Amino acid sequence: MGLISNGSTIFDAGAMSAGFGGSMTFIKKLTASGSGTLSFVDGASGVVLDDTYKEYVFTFKDIHPANDDALFQFNMSIDAGSNYNVTKTSTSFRARNNENDSGTALEYRTAEDLAQGTGFQTIVGGIGNDNDQSAAGTLSLFNLSSTTFVKHFIANLQEYHEGNYSIQYFTAGYGNNTSAVDAIQFKMNSGNIDAGDICLYGIA
Repeated sequence: MGLISNGSTIFDAGAMSAGFGGSMTFIKKLTASGSGTLSFVDGASGVVLDDTYKEYVFTFKDIHPANDDALFQFNMSIDAGSNYNVTKTSTSFRARNNENDSGTALEYRTAEDLAQGTGFQTIVGGIGNDNDQSAAGTLSLFNLSSTTFVKHFIANLQEYHEGNYSIQYFTAGYGNNTSAVDAIQFKMNSGNIDAGDICLYGIA
């Protein structure tokens, strides 16, 4: 059964008709195994981070830190990964609830925002390193190849916090530069990324 609006077929047999929305294309998967950093560099090992796509999406599956109470972070580069130090302004908040239904809160995270900072941006904090603790979610970056506009990003991650909380982090901001961004790097603020998959997709 199809979906028709104003005489135009939008969906038919589960497929979107041509001209309605863009496709999501898998580009690259990196798997952590005691990794200090995981880097996606345009033109290296099949990675694409250029004007082929207007939006790039990273998915995070069971990101597990070696150290307890670790912060998972990213940064951008404009020189093919020689330096990860793009100036950023960002905002961050989180919602939380403990396994025993205590400590619930919705709070702005001053410690995780940046105001014209060049350091790594935290996108989820306090991940536990017990065997069953990890984080998962997405990071979207927009128009990285632009030499006119700043580089916007939005992150939405859920974690199993070291204090037995379910915490959902929301982080957004922009890389405040008009140079093309051609590399993204991920790391923990302390210790290695013990395990987990990061996948990169391009959206037409």
